[in-house]
Amino acid sequence: MTATPSQPYTPFAPRAHRPGGPLGPGGRSRRISSGAVRDVLTLVALPLVAALALPAAFAGGGTRRWFGGRAEGQRAEAQAAKDAAAAAFYELDTAQRDLRISIETITAVDDSPAARRAVSDFETLGRRIDEASHQYIEAVDAHDLDRVDLEAATASRARAELTAARDELGRVKQELDRFEQGLGPLLGKAETQLARLAPAVERARQALLAASNALDAVRESGLKADDLAARLAALAPELTKLNQGAGQHGVPGTLERAERVARNAEAVRAEAERLPERAAEIDHRLVSLRTRAQALTTRAGQVDPMLSELRRRFSAACWQDLQHVPEHTAENVRQAELKLKEAQAARDAQRWPDATSLLSTVRALLNNTDEAVSAAGDRLRRLNAVAKDPQQEIDRTRFAIRDAQRLAMAGRNTPDPRHARPLDDSVARLDRAIGTLEGRHPDYWHFLTELEAVRQSVARVVSQIREERGTGGP
Repeated sequence: MTATPSQPYTPFAPRAHRPGGPLGPGGRSRRISSGAVRDVLTLVALPLVAALALPAAFAGGGTRRWFGGRAEGQRAEAQAAKDAAAAAFYELDTAQRDLRISIETITAVDDSPAARRAVSDFETLGRRIDEASHQYIEAVDAHDLDRVDLEAATASRARAELTAARDELGRVKQELDRFEQGLGPLLGKAETQLARLAPAVERARQALLAASNALDAVRESGLKADDLAARLAALAPELTKLNQGAGQHGVPGTLERAERVARNAEAVRAEAERLPERAAEIDHRLVSLRTRAQALTTRAGQVDPMLSELRRRFSAACWQDLQHVPEHTAENVRQAELKLKEAQAARDAQRWPDATSLLSTVRALLNNTDEAVSAAGDRLRRLNAVAKDPQQEIDRTRFAIRDAQRLAMAGRNTPDPRHARPLDDSVARLDRAIGTLEGRHPDYWHFLTELEAVRQSVARVVSQIREERGTGGP
């Protein structure tokens, strides 16, 4: 839209016109009266008055001549309508330019269906704006309000057309305002992402710089960090894309890339700074696990004597699940020592992930060995205790049953069958287990495991009662 409003209309001062002169009809001379002299003097003086009036007329912004009557009134009204239409045109044009910036902001960030619909609606509004602008420009071009012979009817028609153009421009401006209000959520989201863009890219660059500096410091201390260097080098193409900017890769993609680069670079920096501590920790674990393996080797040598005693004093059911413990223990210790050597080699080569993984394997092997050796010793200790005095285990189990029975009867005349039945079964199981102790070679291990199972069953009943009553405690 290129039309501009006209200068305000300012008429010249009126020029006097007289019908006669110093000559009469037919050019005959006649006597000049005193009135005629005054007329002549007036005519002579008019050029001087006009010359003095010209600067004022130009200063007023117009070069139009003055015509009195109805035509001049219509001209003034038409000019006012033209000025109002020009103002409406300028206001609509400014609003459209501002709104186009908002649409471009949204499309740079958002590719959602709502954003695409907003672009389509804006294009539709653009066609409405073009139609209203064309109507205005045609109305301006159709009428020359500066014409000296402008007729009143023409001026009136110009005023009507310019007023209609102004009204149409106003209606389109209202549509544009309503559309702009509806863009609020989309524009707010887009502006928020744009506001995040520059700080996010800067954070990514600073994170990369910090990671590089941390890596240099580690290498200066004599430690290698080849895996960290490779991870940092893999981020170089991402930095190139960040430097190319959101114009090439889009705002959402650039934001996501900046956050990912910052996150990965921060991880490299943290691992690089922790590397000296990690090396010291691996050294400590190597020493500790080596010492533990040696201690387990010593303890494993005690399994055979314990198994010999179990075989001599108790039935096969009490020890047969332990008879392969010496073999498994020796194999586990051998595997642990082999893995320790591999872990030491990995540490010397500064292959930190490999060293850490191998040490975890060593720890798992030693834990299994420790449990097996401890199981043999614990089995012998418990069997010796129950063989000497089984009554202690019996009393412990009966106390658990009676305590559960009292809880089941609390506040009741008869117990709930859901609680009474498993408690009665527990009493029967206890009695049967006691019966297995009769004979020359009792199965003490079965006796111990059966009583442990009875106590677990009673504990489940107690927990159920407390949950139903909502006490949650004794």
